[in-house]
Amino acid sequence: MLQSYWLPVHTFLAFLGNAAFAVACGIGTMYLLQEHYLKSKHLGELFKRLPSLQVLDEINYRLITIGFPLLTLAIITGALWAESAWGSYWRWDPKEVWSLITWFIYALVLHVRLTAGWRGKKAAILSIIGFLTILFTFFGVNLLLKSLHTFS
Repeated sequence: MLQSYWLPVHTFLAFLGNAAFAVACGIGTMYLLQEHYLKSKHLGELFKRLPSLQVLDEINYRLITIGFPLLTLAIITGALWAESAWGSYWRWDPKEVWSLITWFIYALVLHVRLTAGWRGKKAAILSIIGFLTILFTFFGVNLLLKSLHTFS
């Protein structure tokens, strides 16, 4: 059931997308810390070495623009894999649902940046929320909900 050529493609794309989002979360956290310390005017040696807020925001955005298509392709290849393994593309499995919720969060991040100009602190917070959703999707679903994805 789990043997399909879609399995390695799906997991590889999901891994790469999640890695981009993990780094974006770290960059978003650095942005919030840098902003806090700049406002308080108590910069330690570490914060003097961090990139500017503008650079951190741009890196965060670029990582999300890399992770989002990878997540999209991971969901699509996961659906193709599900069809070959279980006979349907979508079964409303908790892992599928939470992956879709994660996809919508990152779609929102990109949408509000392009349409409403959300940058900086708002984008950093949304990036962190997005990655927390990934963590729940990967770990929380397996611990709290019954899922077809207990092997991941």
